[in-house]
Amino acid sequence: FCLVGCFKDGPPFHFKNPSELDALCPSPPGPSRPQRNYERIGGRTGTSFCQTLIHLLKGNIGTGLLGLPLAVKNAGLVLGPISLLVMGIIAVHCMKLLVKCSHHLSAKMNQPSMTYGEVMQYGMENVSWLRRHSRWGSTIICSWFNMVLLFDFFCIKYFFLTPANATTFSCQVNHTNQTDVLVPSFDSRIYMLFFLPFFILLVFTPNLKFLAPFSLLANVVMTLSLVLIYVYSLMNIKFPIDLPKVGRAKDYPLFFGTAIFAFEGIGVVLPLENKMQRPQKFTQVLYLGMGIVTFLYISLGTIGYMCFGEHIGGSITLNLPNCWTYQAVKLLYCFGIFITFALQFYVPAEILIPQVLARVSERWQKPVDLLLRTLLVIITCALAILIPELDLVISLVGSVSSSFLALIFPPILEILAFHTEGLSPLATIKNLIISVVGLVGFLLGTYIAVIEIIARNNVKHEETFHTYMVQ
Repeated sequence: FCLVGCFKDGPPFHFKNPSELDALCPSPPGPSRPQRNYERIGGRTGTSFCQTLIHLLKGNIGTGLLGLPLAVKNAGLVLGPISLLVMGIIAVHCMKLLVKCSHHLSAKMNQPSMTYGEVMQYGMENVSWLRRHSRWGSTIICSWFNMVLLFDFFCIKYFFLTPANATTFSCQVNHTNQTDVLVPSFDSRIYMLFFLPFFILLVFTPNLKFLAPFSLLANVVMTLSLVLIYVYSLMNIKFPIDLPKVGRAKDYPLFFGTAIFAFEGIGVVLPLENKMQRPQKFTQVLYLGMGIVTFLYISLGTIGYMCFGEHIGGSITLNLPNCWTYQAVKLLYCFGIFITFALQFYVPAEILIPQVLARVSERWQKPVDLLLRTLLVIITCALAILIPELDLVISLVGSVSSSFLALIFPPILEILAFHTEGLSPLATIKNLIISVVGLVGFLLGTYIAVIEIIARNNVKHEETFHTYMVQ
């Protein structure tokens, strides 16, 4: 099994040399570049059905899962699970569209396989008035996958979750024998600064293979933690359940952002299908794997909300009780998230840093490399401190990035790839509806998330000022 690649909270490939980035955003073959041959994860025979299924599950089940109980709260106890089911069906359909377009364009262009960016590029070449701008298609997809803002925000998620879980753990450790009141040691932003040097040292890791054993361990402990969360939530559902069946309309865009953030595993679909030993069985893998993923999302989101009700936090781990068993769960997640940060950081670093190093002399390349890595982590930490609202950050990331990659682009790709093949008007209308829904979710989700971030920061500033005046 590939211990590092092909899962959501890490880059979809295990890079091995400076040209590894070609696997994510390769240039199309041309006169100056020989046609690319894919190197299979499992060697010449490729990955098996079960291996591909496990990679697909790892690629979709990330820390976004922990925010789904709050997403269900924003949508309502009945509307939330129904919406998650509908969103899961649409997400799987869009993944299938991407694979379908890849097969069609690969055959048309005499290519063995294609990446997401190449599918967009050759899809645009299929339309006469877009042909001269076709290279923009690959650039757009690559930029959307790899732009620093997107991956920094994904990394910010880890800056949030690690200090937040450590803070709640500290509350338990620092309680006195005379009182049951929990006293936090520091503001969570202080913990972010405390973790900063460790994150910086972590990203100095020269090769992801050194993190492979820790990555495997992180996957194991996070799976164990998830089982314990399920058990606690199921055993502590309070009856009768008096929760709103439908949430407030203004909160639904926040649900959309959080939910689509969790479902955004479309980036691993083509790499897995391209590297599979028997690609014709990938559709079965896709339906089985995403069925499991959708079940986990709906079940944990619903059970978590039923257990903690209106008090559910941005991550369900923040609601776990203050006993040592569940404090250990939080520490296990801290470890898993800490290791995951290095994996997630690897992609933007490999895109930005080589471009800068190419402009400096060889003797200064190593110091400049380390300096740039340090600056990227500091910028990520600064953003996390400036926007200390975990639930809103996840919703914002989902609305801005995931809506395009998972909902908007794939239906457009089918229209581009098959418009000369007699694509039915019904299919065209269906694709336009999905893209419009994704675009509306992007606009509303981004707007509401930004407004809520500003509003909460204003409230906190007013409370701080009031406290200062009273003192």
